[in-house]
Amino acid sequence: MKQRGRHRRRKRGQALRAFLAGTALALTGAATLISTSQATSGSDPGALKPMTSAPSLADLRLSEMSLARPAPGGPARPVGVAAVLADADRGLRAAADCAGADRSALPIAPAATRAHCWDEAGTEKWHTGGLTTSGDADDDGRWGANRVILAGWSDQRGHSRVAFVDANDPERLTYTWVALTVPADGDPVGRPLVSPLTGMVWYQDKLLVTAEEGRGLYVYDLDRIRRASADTAATTPPARGERYTLPAVRAYRLTGARIGALSLDRSTTPDSLVASESVPADGDRPTRLWRYGLDDDPSGAGLLGTAPQEAYETKATDVRGVLAHRSRWYLARTAGEHGTLWRQDGDGARVARCGTDETYLCWSGPAQSLSYWEESGEVWSQSGRMLFSLPLETIDRALG
Repeated sequence: MKQRGRHRRRKRGQALRAFLAGTALALTGAATLISTSQATSGSDPGALKPMTSAPSLADLRLSEMSLARPAPGGPARPVGVAAVLADADRGLRAAADCAGADRSALPIAPAATRAHCWDEAGTEKWHTGGLTTSGDADDDGRWGANRVILAGWSDQRGHSRVAFVDANDPERLTYTWVALTVPADGDPVGRPLVSPLTGMVWYQDKLLVTAEEGRGLYVYDLDRIRRASADTAATTPPARGERYTLPAVRAYRLTGARIGALSLDRSTTPDSLVASESVPADGDRPTRLWRYGLDDDPSGAGLLGTAPQEAYETKATDVRGVLAHRSRWYLARTAGEHGTLWRQDGDGARVARCGTDETYLCWSGPAQSLSYWEESGEVWSQSGRMLFSLPLETIDRALG
């Protein structure tokens, strides 16, 4: 029985890879019709330029914000990540079962090797945001016994929630929603976090997310997840479907910059939180990229360094996803239905192409995040209603 089960899984995996390859070829054929003028969005941003300006570096400093003190009492005893996963009530569909309009958000090149789509009924009025995994949380790729993906979403009002995805079975991803809240004076539950989740990183037992339109960061303790109850009706209306809430425990504010994307870099010592801005194409200044040191003290007393460890300027604009690994910086740039994927360092920049030298619009245009799962070697992202991954070595081969 076990051998037949493995055989069925292998056949399904082969079918998915064949489907994705066929989709990539079809989209690549369409991409060759993109005009040279459209491809200029892939203009070479050149080498990264180290930042030395004291005022610009000062803009990147963090200061800790005070949070309101909630009233005593409140919801019942908190639960952990494992309890939330065990209560998953929704599932993602394999790419072959997803609508063509959803699949069009996948990259053309390099193509995804794993892809799933979110349930339309629960996401039609929501927008994808930051993404992180248990590969960020711990270097063995697991949180306890579980492989987990956390995917951020925001609605039109800016209310934020996170899908906790059970990724133990790569062919059957299940999830449930957790609403993010912020402490409020005299309120044991708190109020909803109202901010697009453009960036999100899970480090040890803490979840860091962008807040205040990128002007700050909120920190959440993943051992303090609360089951939704009648006490939380004002925070999580039943129609929204969140069965759990998670209150912020700490907050930071940036001096002058705004964070557009976040990721974790485990190739540095200490581990570091990587950030980028999102300067529009018609902006009059470079985009800034920088990192903060992370403290591996289990108490979390000094979780995040407040001064940037290093910072760079790049000519790349409309950056929606950032990833740094071994001195290389990967930037996902939006440009409509499809965007561009660049790798930069101090020597120059390389771009993923769609099979011709003229066409750079190969990446997913709406992609919101890049997250490297070091234990598996995969880079994860989400775009539209698609959740997908591919090996970092595949990205590097495509970049030359």
